[in-house]
Amino acid sequence: MAIELIHPGNFDQPRSDVLTTQAIARVTPAVSIAHLGAMWRHLGDASGKAAADRKLPKGLDAAWDAGLGAVYAFMPRTRRYLHRAQRIVAISDTLQTVSDARLRQELVELRVAFRLNRQRSSDVDRAMALVRETAQRQLGQRPYPVQVAAALALYDGCLIEMATGEGKTLTATLPAVLAGWRGRGCHVITVNDYLAARDAQNMGPLYRFCNVSVAAIQADMPPVQRRQAYRADITYCTNKEVTADHLRDRLILGRQRGLVAALSAQLAGGDPRVESLVMRGLERAIIDEADSILIDEAVTPLIISGEAPNAELVEAYQQAATLAGDFEAARHYTVNHKYREVRLTNAGRGHLRQRGAAMGGVWAGARRAEELVTQAITARELFLPGKQYVVREGKVVIVDEFTGRLMPDRTWRDGLHQAVEARELLDVTPMKDTLARISFQRFFRSYRTLCGMTGTGREATMELWRVYHLPVAVMPTHRPCIRRHLGTRVFADAASRWGAIVQDVRQMHQHGRPVLIGTRSVAASERLSELLGHEGMPHQVLNAVRHEEEANIIAQAGQRGTITVATNMAGRGTDIRLGRGVAELGGLHVIAAEPNESHRIDRQLFGRAARQGDPGSAILYMSLDDEILRRYAPPLASAALLPRHGAAGGELHRPLLRRIIRWAQARAGRMARGQRAAVLRNDDWLEEFLGFAGAEE
Repeated sequence: MAIELIHPGNFDQPRSDVLTTQAIARVTPAVSIAHLGAMWRHLGDASGKAAADRKLPKGLDAAWDAGLGAVYAFMPRTRRYLHRAQRIVAISDTLQTVSDARLRQELVELRVAFRLNRQRSSDVDRAMALVRETAQRQLGQRPYPVQVAAALALYDGCLIEMATGEGKTLTATLPAVLAGWRGRGCHVITVNDYLAARDAQNMGPLYRFCNVSVAAIQADMPPVQRRQAYRADITYCTNKEVTADHLRDRLILGRQRGLVAALSAQLAGGDPRVESLVMRGLERAIIDEADSILIDEAVTPLIISGEAPNAELVEAYQQAATLAGDFEAARHYTVNHKYREVRLTNAGRGHLRQRGAAMGGVWAGARRAEELVTQAITARELFLPGKQYVVREGKVVIVDEFTGRLMPDRTWRDGLHQAVEARELLDVTPMKDTLARISFQRFFRSYRTLCGMTGTGREATMELWRVYHLPVAVMPTHRPCIRRHLGTRVFADAASRWGAIVQDVRQMHQHGRPVLIGTRSVAASERLSELLGHEGMPHQVLNAVRHEEEANIIAQAGQRGTITVATNMAGRGTDIRLGRGVAELGGLHVIAAEPNESHRIDRQLFGRAARQGDPGSAILYMSLDDEILRRYAPPLASAALLPRHGAAGGELHRPLLRRIIRWAQARAGRMARGQRAAVLRNDDWLEEFLGFAGAEE
């Protein structure tokens, strides 16, 4: 399976994934007519638009909707959920002496009420209490009152913010059981296949006792097993897999766009296209790590594509890589690091015309030749090995800049991937034709009911409401958080910053405290690893190159004397538990080696320390030559600060510098939000004027 991705560091261009036609397999089990209506909610109506989709409001409607979101943002829903959770906990406590047989009988009775959609508010409370008691008996875990309150918010369609380590996986089981009882399916969305399989297996005893079936979707699962997994009451899957299956189903139907036509064909003896569908609808989704899926990856359209080999164009990319070496920066082209784009100057265009005239072929066209050379220069100037990609087994593998994970099944589109391959002197892969596409944010808006969980959601409150109509409920911690924030240390250059980080790690290591250092790139993690190695400090490195043992490395990061270097938020979904005696030493010490483009991601990293009332500390390091300052700091601030402090070296003590970081992060956030809105408007335009691939106009 090959997937395409528009370049990730550019806020002005969306990201996209592409699946080849080899992944579109057919299966033949019978499809009951009773399920066709639910299926059509996720396939779309006769006009090619998903039934649950709604366009972003405009004008006065947008102002009204924003005002509504502001009202919802300040509603005291958290206190209401906590009070209701106390009542549920009281009911649950009375069930501790009830036999398993009686508990199971009550669960069956409530399941009938939910299946018939006749449940009352008191039934919801009773059901939550029964599931809470079942969790204790089947898993040895009894949800805390805060987790019960969060489960109520999820059931009502909210996005909840829960601190790292507060038990989001267990929290999701309560609303998932109630959704599973309805018989329409519930998707629990996670960030990778490992977490999907782990959570489905670990929570399985609870689900089975509550009379709901559970399954997990894996990337290598054949269509027959996928269909069976989606038929389960609760299905754990990743955002990429569920979106790809949605596109495959729509593509299989081709020109059959109406529900009436599908029903007629089925009654007339069955339609093999309908019988090949693997999904049964988009009823309810519970999204774990919702900030990553709904915000960070929101502009990643998933695209199904077919092969379109073009030997002449493949050769042209190789020629462009050679030709780009003759172009000089500033003279022949300019680089805008803020927007991550390259533009040829007039001198550059003239130079290209002279060289292209002698080469012929695709180089005879001025526009196509300029596109090829611009992509080749972009690959050389803005896409660096160890940061945006790594080379493994003779192939360019993209690195997710948000998580540090490898994405071996993705490629950049618009020829950028081919340009990077040519630059690395690798075999250039052929281009692909797009057959179908949908962005993640448009796909998740298609669910009838959407809710989610994250450790950092309050920063995106208004966007989550505007795009998904998701109100945010911030939950308190079960125990008071005693994390010590040690502030931000600012240095004149990267060398001074790395030296200070190594010194900080040495001091903590001498006291036996575990240390977790978060970096933004593979190259930065490797550089820090080299510095620590020179100091003789044993450590573990968790980055895109070594992500296979991600969960195990993160799980051990809280042991005495452990030093872990991780790219960004690698290992999300795995708790870091303190080893014996570590709490008395001060707990886990988290170091952010450089600021991220969003303060929300910094908070996610800091949340690794001091879980469940444990002690811990966190600190942020930065230097004046950090990428975020170069790209987003106001020009006046850059001009005033860099010359004044850049040559001084060492640590700088000026409050203004810390304010500029937040200013730069705010600008980056505004640009990202604008880009996500632009992608959504583009999706609306494509649906309205172009329709879905294979659909009748």
